[in-house]
Amino acid sequence: MSTPLTPAPFRAPGSDGSGRHGYPPAPEPLPVPVMDNHTHLDFPNADVTVDVSAALDIAGSVGVQGAVQVGCDLESSRFTVQAVDQDPRLLGAVAIHPNDAPDYAKRGELEDALAEIEDLASHPRIRAIGETGLDFFRTEGEGLKHQRYSFRRHIDIAKRLGLTLQIHDRDAHDDVVQVLREEGAPERVVFHCFSGDEELARTCNNEGWYMSFAGTVTFKNAANLRAALAIAEPARVLVETDAPFLTPHPFRGRPNASYLIPHTVRTMAELTSTELSGLCAQIAENSVRAYGSWD
Repeated sequence: MSTPLTPAPFRAPGSDGSGRHGYPPAPEPLPVPVMDNHTHLDFPNADVTVDVSAALDIAGSVGVQGAVQVGCDLESSRFTVQAVDQDPRLLGAVAIHPNDAPDYAKRGELEDALAEIEDLASHPRIRAIGETGLDFFRTEGEGLKHQRYSFRRHIDIAKRLGLTLQIHDRDAHDDVVQVLREEGAPERVVFHCFSGDEELARTCNNEGWYMSFAGTVTFKNAANLRAALAIAEPARVLVETDAPFLTPHPFRGRPNASYLIPHTVRTMAELTSTELSGLCAQIAENSVRAYGSWD
């Protein structure tokens, strides 16, 4: 019998009383179930520990029927493989995060790390290589060389294994697109936590790349994201939490989790003047096209 995973301190919705730092109360359920296509169940938060299945139970109660657990380094990628084995509501992604790649390189461990990522990615419920990409906000100088090299290697792994590529793109839109075009993008590419504007959205439409919107689209200062969402082809739109980060309005600043997806989806429906059930069904269909079936 496998040991239940208890990776992250997690306070159940509503159990934090009136405190402003705990998890918010559960929202009204969505009329049609969707998937959270990017979450980090191994990242710690709050005070009380429950297992992965308990977190997914809470999500399921409000219409979030599955999630993609995403690795950022070897430790979290190993955790991801364990997690997808233990709960069928999870699919997985594994990678070395672009901000971690320079550290692995400096220690002389990047090649071994990439080899292990490829080995972990052979698991049948690992459906994506990610998150990988470029981050010009936290990395600079010599580190960018290692970032670019690591990104190219992850693209190669995704293509050879026939997996989806999950992109981390921070302040690097043009360079990410350039690398994808130079290397030849995999069949399925997802811009996780889409942070671009109309120009990048048009590029994604033209290239057939998915745009995954997080809680940031609900923020009042997110005019660029709203403009991008407005022109995004419906067949290319996904939704995510990036939990425990990027909690949607009106709970910005508190810890995020998959059960809070309904806030983001409802805002997306309002911004695009789309009927909620139809948007949910489209997101669910897109998620299966991007990652395959959760069944």
